[in-house]
Amino acid sequence: RASSAPISRIETQAERTPQAIALSLGAEQLSYQQLNRRANQLAHKLREQGVGPDVRVGLAAERSLDMIVGMLAILKAGGAYVPLDPEYPQDRLNFLMQDSGIEMLLTQTHLLDQLPIPAHVQTLNLADALDGYSTENPINQTSPDNLAYVIYTSGSTGKPKGTLLAHHNLMRLFAATDDWFKFDENDVWTLFHSFAFDFSVWEIFGALLHGGRLVMVPREVTRSPEDFHKLLVEQQVTVLNQTPSAFKQLMRVACESPVPMSLQKVIFGGEALDVASLKPWFARFGEQTPQLINMYGITETTVHVTYRPITEADTQNPASPIGEAIPDLSWYVLDADFNPVAQGCSGELHIGHAGLARGYHNRAALTAERFVPDPFSNDGGRLYRTGDLARYKTAGTIEYAGRIDHQVKIRGFRIELGEIETRLQAHSAVREVVVLALEGQLAAYLLPTQPEQDQHALREALKAELRAHLPDYMVPTHFIILDNLPLTANGKLDRKALPAPDAGQLQAAYVAPQGELEEQLAAVWSDVLKVGQVGRSDNFFELGGHSLLAVQMLVRVREQLQREVSLKDLFEQPVLADFCATLQEKNGESDHALDELTKSLEALKRLSAEEIDNLIA
Repeated sequence: RASSAPISRIETQAERTPQAIALSLGAEQLSYQQLNRRANQLAHKLREQGVGPDVRVGLAAERSLDMIVGMLAILKAGGAYVPLDPEYPQDRLNFLMQDSGIEMLLTQTHLLDQLPIPAHVQTLNLADALDGYSTENPINQTSPDNLAYVIYTSGSTGKPKGTLLAHHNLMRLFAATDDWFKFDENDVWTLFHSFAFDFSVWEIFGALLHGGRLVMVPREVTRSPEDFHKLLVEQQVTVLNQTPSAFKQLMRVACESPVPMSLQKVIFGGEALDVASLKPWFARFGEQTPQLINMYGITETTVHVTYRPITEADTQNPASPIGEAIPDLSWYVLDADFNPVAQGCSGELHIGHAGLARGYHNRAALTAERFVPDPFSNDGGRLYRTGDLARYKTAGTIEYAGRIDHQVKIRGFRIELGEIETRLQAHSAVREVVVLALEGQLAAYLLPTQPEQDQHALREALKAELRAHLPDYMVPTHFIILDNLPLTANGKLDRKALPAPDAGQLQAAYVAPQGELEEQLAAVWSDVLKVGQVGRSDNFFELGGHSLLAVQMLVRVREQLQREVSLKDLFEQPVLADFCATLQEKNGESDHALDELTKSLEALKRLSAEEIDNLIA
């Protein structure tokens, strides 16, 4: 088997350390030998069904050992995996299945009735018995240029675009960064991110290509910094990959905890890093162990592009340093005429050489627009136009300066605002629309077709429409209804003149909090969500809350109100009055608030039948 195939490295590892643990999820685990044999059996079955080089195979699975078995089996059979996160809306999943051209889908029994599987797509159950199939490694049929995976990202035309990545892209990523990281069999990694987010490629293969152990993080644990910190400690994780947003929540728990962690490296990616936010971490842990590393990157250039160890001194600089390029990549900061800019000046960042994707699936025009001939190369090379603004600093280092276009990152997910605008523009009630990202939240400014329409009803209808078609991180928090869109003197949209969102529009008709606990909770919500008056009928998420703000709020509840409650409780009871009742119910017999049981019962008496039904549900 060619040494350039990721699968060959894993097969060699299975021979060298067959009993070493490759994967774990809770109490379940697989050794390298078990993982390799199970993947081999499924790969032989896939070969029997016609899977081979450049054949795209859908993979729709919840976090499980079978998910990784399926991924490796597709690669062993010679195919390319297309990750389909079951959490995505039906409309998006349907588009991905149709657009990717898959004819086979690996999935789980309980998902079969939930997924919008096209009639022509054959399904295989990951849990099916494979007793009749060989456990031997299939004969390699792939070349380094064959596809390994297709990951979809948000598209400006309103349609996601599938990025085509080959085996050599993946292998050179780890080969080119080996001198920096020296990953080995002693490392313990986490799979924290969705397998449809390309950060997961680095997590999964970073562990398995080096003989390390991959700890799959249950979805509910990814939403609880306390539980995740506990997992890092108990599993003795050494390599952690995080978006800065998620790390901020973990940092608070880690800095307060006296329990030591085993971390050696923390690698940031997915969004711009605010280095000043790391001051508490350096104050608690210093800058030696673990080492903090910022890695700028994009799906089209195979996960990572740059490498920059972060020091405590960096926290005094407001910029986002992204460091130097991975050695087998070239990069240029160019002006609009493709001329290099001077040191200290900003321009568009272009990436060349080994990491570039093949292009976008079935999007020849877009591929030609974004993957352009390299004017600095004599060998017919290409450059990828990132759309990111950057500026040269000292020799060989670059600083991230934002987006050129209107693509943004919210909670680590790359979003083309045009995709949201296209979806809203298609609604009969919308005449014109523009979507902006403001302080980590999305705001939709729109002109209605019927100006006299009830604004609250319109907002709710548009939210429902988007939630049916887009992931939750692409649904705007704010919907601002205008009489007209402001223009500049030359007739272009004047984005700076758009009014700031009014948080008050997010609120239900105000009903004053009842009782001391509701008043205290309303004050916490008001502070965390940066809104004025919060009433007992207000919904945390409709006021602009999301999972990261929810975690902050729960921390405040614990610290200020001495109450314990889970994130799940908030998702189930997002209205203040209902959430407060749950809070009282769960803390009714705590040592520090013995009288709260009585208060809880009194609160329950005041609830309507509908509210009580909500609590029981």
